[in-house]
Amino acid sequence: MAFNSLDHLLNHLTNKAEWSEYQRYQAVCDVWHRIIQPKVVVHTRPLSIHRNIFWVATSSAAWAQQLSLQHYSLLKQLNTYLATEPLANIRFSSAQWFQSQGDHKDLLSDSSVSLSSHPSFLESLASYQHTGMKTTQTPEEAFQQWSNTLQSLLEASPLCPQCHRPTPQGELKRWSKCSLCMIQDLP
Repeated sequence: MAFNSLDHLLNHLTNKAEWSEYQRYQAVCDVWHRIIQPKVVVHTRPLSIHRNIFWVATSSAAWAQQLSLQHYSLLKQLNTYLATEPLANIRFSSAQWFQSQGDHKDLLSDSSVSLSSHPSFLESLASYQHTGMKTTQTPEEAFQQWSNTLQSLLEASPLCPQCHRPTPQGELKRWSKCSLCMIQDLP
């Protein structure tokens, strides 16, 4: 069985007739990003179309109010670009800003959250250069290569004084033992 790219599979699925509502939503989102200024786009996130009303999350109540004042002209612009049934209205709300997609990316890019601050972080793994990796390999080969790399990096790590397993330096600094021994010692 040949592997298809995820984009190919998604395009195949979404082009079916059962996905007409999704296709309409995608068309509205594409037009939305064309008619809105880039400085405004970062403060909006299209959510859904329900009963011919386009729902958009905003980053704050101020943005919701500002865009609500412009909703008639925005609706008119949207409907001129849409080939399907025109939208009846646009509603803006800051209530769903943090519940909608994409918020995890913001958390991960936050400078206060750093992967290297985790006690189990292996500095040598982060600095490991993927030299000699084949770009076309089976999942089994990729797993085996990852497993061998991780094993060789852990062999260079200090040993846990309790169980004598290789342990990241951060765990030894924090608990004076590995995380597995730490969990076993919890009440």
